[in-house]
Parts: sequence; C-alpha cells; structure tokens
Amino acid sequence: MVLYRKYRPQTFAEIVGQEHVVQTLTNAIASGMISHAYLFGGPRGVGKTTVARIFAKALNCERRKEGEFEPCGQCPSCLEIMKGKSMDLIEIDAASHRGIDDIREIREGIKFVPTKSKNKIFIIDECHQLSKEASNAFLKTLEEPPPHVIFILATTEIHRMLPTIVSRCQRFDFRKLTVPEIVKRLKFIVQKEKAKVADSALELIALNARGSLRDAESLLDQAIIFSSNSHREVSATDIKKLLGLIDYEQVNRFTEILGQRKISEAIAFLNEIIERGFNLQEFVKSLINYLRRALIFKIIGDNNEKNSFNFIVEGFTSEEFQRFQKVVNFFSESELRRLLNLLLTAEARMKYSPFPQLPLELAIIEFFQNK
Repeated sequence: MVLYRKYRPQTFAEIVGQEHVVQTLTNAIASGMISHAYLFGGPRGVGKTTVARIFAKALNCERRKEGEFEPCGQCPSCLEIMKGKSMDLIEIDAASHRGIDDIREIREGIKFVPTKSKNKIFIIDECHQLSKEASNAFLKTLEEPPPHVIFILATTEIHRMLPTIVSRCQRFDFRKLTVPEIVKRLKFIVQKEKAKVADSALELIALNARGSLRDAESLLDQAIIFSSNSHREVSATDIKKLLGLIDYEQVNRFTEILGQRKISEAIAFLNEIIERGFNLQEFVKSLINYLRRALIFKIIGDNNEKNSFNFIVEGFTSEEFQRFQKVVNFFSESELRRLLNLLLTAEARMKYSPFPQLPLELAIIEFFQNK
C-alpha cells in the first residue's frame, strides 16, 4: 500500500496542520451542534477528504460518549468506514458524476433513512465540477435535507462554486502546510518504515511538495523504493536525481553570471545545461523562485521585518545564504523586477517554441542590452 494511504490519519489528533478546522469541528461534535452542510476548500493534498472521513466517522461512532469528539476506531461503524464499506457514508466524485442525473440519484437516496448508523453522510469531492444545471438542482436539496442527512463538500476551486451553495454551508478554508510540518510527518513515516533518509533529503521533498502532504508522501515513497536494494541512506543528491531537480549551485552560479554582466558566459551556461540533459523548464522555475526571493530580500534589506519572511532563507544552508546575499548585491531592485518579468514571459513562450532555449536566450540578451 502506498504511504499516503497507509499512513492516512484516522483521528483528529493525527491531522497535520489545519488546527483552526480541527478545533471548530471537534467543538461542534462535542457540543452536538452539527450543521446539515459543510464546505471544505483549499489546495490539493492538504487533508480535506481525510478530515471529512474522520468527521463522518466521529458522527456515526457507536461508542463515542457525550462530550467527546474522537471516533473510537473499533465499533462496527468506524471499522466499516475505515474499510470503505459503510452503507451510510456515500462518497461521490463530482469530476465523473457531474450531471443532473447524478444529482437526481442523490435526491432519491436521501429519502431513505440510514441503514445502521445515526446519520447518512454524503462526501462530494471536487464539487466545483458539477454542471450549472446540476448545481442548481442540488441547491434545493442542500437547503432542506432530511434531519438524518449531512453533506460535506470538498473543492480545490471554491471560487467556481455557486455563491448560493457556499452560503448554505459552514465554510472551512484549508491552508497549505509548512515545510517543518511536512518534515515532521515524513520523519514519523520514515521511523515507522525503518527506512534511512537524510534530514536534508526530507527537507528537499517537503520544499518540492509545495504545501501538499500527500505529494510529499508520494515523493517519499519513490525515494524509499529508489534505495530499497542498496540499503543506504537516501541523500538530498539522490532526491535531486530522482525528481530531476535543478541543483541550487547551478541556479546560484547562473544568477552570479547575470549579475557580473557576462553575456557570452550566460548563453554558454544555458547550452551546457541542455547538453547535460537537465529540464530547462525546471531550471527557469528554480531561477524565477530564486530571483523572487532575492527581490523580496532586496526590498526589506536589514529590517527586523525580514524575520517574518522565512521563505527567503528556507532551504539554504548558512554558507548558501551568505552566497545568496553576495549575489543579491550584484543587482538593483529595478533590475531584479525587470529580469523577473522577462523570465516570466520567456517561461510562457518556451512551451510553444521549436527551440525551448530560444525565449530564454532572448530574455537574457534583452536584459543585458536594455539596462
């Protein structure tokens, strides 16, 4: 079983981050103040469906005492939900069941009382993909469902949903997870799996997961399989090779060349990157991220406020951050802004260019010629 399924949280206490969501839901369960509809919005892989299942499990738990909120995980209802066999928990993927006929089935289904449990709970994932007609048909059902029915809607694009549907739900916005939160969870999994993964490798995985714990666990799965026969510790270098990541040193060196105004060396460097088989799109993304951090650092300077911008130093060793500061001094604030705009345009054009490096080369030439 893949790691993100094997280590999927089964209780509220196991949820990583999302404290504001967990606290509100657990208070509602403990007090018995349960709404008929909930809306979970946020990026992918941050725990929306997992929290929905735990919430459903707690509501239908047969052994949960009054004033408590955690599901027991041992009663027939909890076990059926954990195994995906509960007749009273219906999960619907709106991406593949988005038509008005699918909503009619839901409207017919809510008429029947739960088979075994106290509540009949519908989890509708990616609910923003419901068609306009289906959304309008669902609205009436959502307004006045039977007392035994609870809807939990989950979406990554809450702005695409009908405002009338949003207004009839208790809304919860899930946030991206921080690197330390993801690393802590990955360390727990590594320990359970008795694997050998360096802390620097875990940090690199967390950085590239971009706030998604599910993506981080999938990357960790790859890393453990990658080293399963060698029985050695997975290093950050291994992760870079495995994911095709661009080494920080290459981005730093190229930025340094740009700062020193060495145009011929910059063009030669790009061609060397291509000859060595690196993904040029990934290189540009890493370069844009590096220069973005450089621009913010340039703006805030030595103010105490820079302690609030942890993303600037995130992923740097002390030596790398010293070199980063040195490179930043090669540019003025206006030059960094102009270079970022040129690179963003080049990145968009690279997807359609017969020669992927050409838009990037033109952007670099323009940067040097129009100071």
